Amino acid sequence: MTISYQRDVASSTAGGFTRLLFKWKGSLYKLICRELLLFLIVYILLGVIYRQLMSPAQKELFESVVKYFDAFLNLIPLSFVLGFYVSYVASRWWQQFLAIPWPDKLFHSIACYVEGFDEESRMLRRSLMRYMNLALILVLRSISSAVKQRFPTLDHVVEAGFMTPTEKELFAAVPANEFNTYWVPCTWFVYRIQEATKRGKLLNQYSLENIMREFCEFRAKCGLLWCYDWVSIPMVYTQVVTLATYVFFIFTIIGRQKIDGFNVHKAMRSGRIPLDIDLYIPIFTVLQFFFYMGLLKVAEQLINPFGDDDEDFELNWLIDRHVKASFLGCDILMNPERIPPMVKDYYWDKQDCPIPYTEASMHFKKKTYRGSADEIKVPEEKCHMVLPEIEEEGEDLAGVGDQEKKLSLTSLLLGQQPPQQPGGSEYASPPVPGYDRSPAVTYRVGALRTNGHPPPSAGSWRNGGSGRSGEGVGELAGGDG
Repeated sequence: MTISYQRDVASSTAGGFTRLLFKWKGSLYKLICRELLLFLIVYILLGVIYRQLMSPAQKELFESVVKYFDAFLNLIPLSFVLGFYVSYVASRWWQQFLAIPWPDKLFHSIACYVEGFDEESRMLRRSLMRYMNLALILVLRSISSAVKQRFPTLDHVVEAGFMTPTEKELFAAVPANEFNTYWVPCTWFVYRIQEATKRGKLLNQYSLENIMREFCEFRAKCGLLWCYDWVSIPMVYTQVVTLATYVFFIFTIIGRQKIDGFNVHKAMRSGRIPLDIDLYIPIFTVLQFFFYMGLLKVAEQLINPFGDDDEDFELNWLIDRHVKASFLGCDILMNPERIPPMVKDYYWDKQDCPIPYTEASMHFKKKTYRGSADEIKVPEEKCHMVLPEIEEEGEDLAGVGDQEKKLSLTSLLLGQQPPQQPGGSEYASPPVPGYDRSPAVTYRVGALRTNGHPPPSAGSWRNGGSGRSGEGVGELAGGDG
């Protein structure tokens, strides 16, 4: 079953991953030990025959075969083929785990919406959850060898208490010649929840909708599990990867042999440079065997996670867990006597909760992160709030006397008006307090524009009438005069 080593790599200390190299269960060595032993025996045996038993003519022929195999050995794109295949298989393996249904949301919904702790309410809640767990067991019997060994027949399911004899007869009466009928208990669930709705056993009008939503999710995942077992990775893809890997190492048994006449000064046709040292065990070829054959064995383990390999899912444990959790969550723990009374918590009325740590965990207490700009300090002399003036350029000036005055965007936003002409104006407004207006604010008389057009005339601003186009702001500020 699944090998967990999370505790061994909880901290990135020296030798963290190295310790994993000395484990046997679920290890690389356990997967490839037989193939590696066979490879080494054949390689060493062939080397001994070449060095000790062959005649010169036989050696010459053998050397020609070695050179031929070595010349074309690198033409097999093994790393490319294996990389894509293992990546695809590992992704599919994780998706199959995510497809396993969990009843937690369903039994919490049933416990919430089917109220009451009388015998009838308890029986309804337990029966609903038993039907769903039964559907899961039936679909797992169809796809998992481990679960099939636990429940070889329906009689074993009845004996385990997941199905009654009457339910077994009703299930067996459904024609199942053309399709799998694992979903039959789901129809019992639908009927019972429908009946409970008619009898007013549910809490409110939204209860049925919420329960059926969780039911449909559970049912859909059961179907998805069955589909993963039905539609496999195309067999030709698996054959290509397996054939490429095994053929490559069969060729290396011959092509990597040490032959006479080649050394560091005379390379093989493939570019491989035989060393002067005569080794009966090819060390770096063995490393290649670990990597390539190891990847193939990884894919072999992950391609069907519903079996009994070391990395396969623990489905029998999941069945036990789901059944126990379902009955606890929807029935036993809903007993009012097992619900604790409401009390004021320890941090009641405490604004700053002093949450404690153990001495062993004190070093995990860290300073609160408040943002990367939190510690930036602005000089005090630059903290004075001002309103920057924005002056428009490229506009025609209309002067009043010798003074040309410009109207800034800030002044418009603050409602500041141009200087008053003699006679005053009812449109004059006091300056907005609270801001430094020390820079002189000037206005450009008769040049106020809106989106490149002249502003409306005084008459149109006052009473909605049409005024004379081209009238300046100075005339408007002069009032009725």
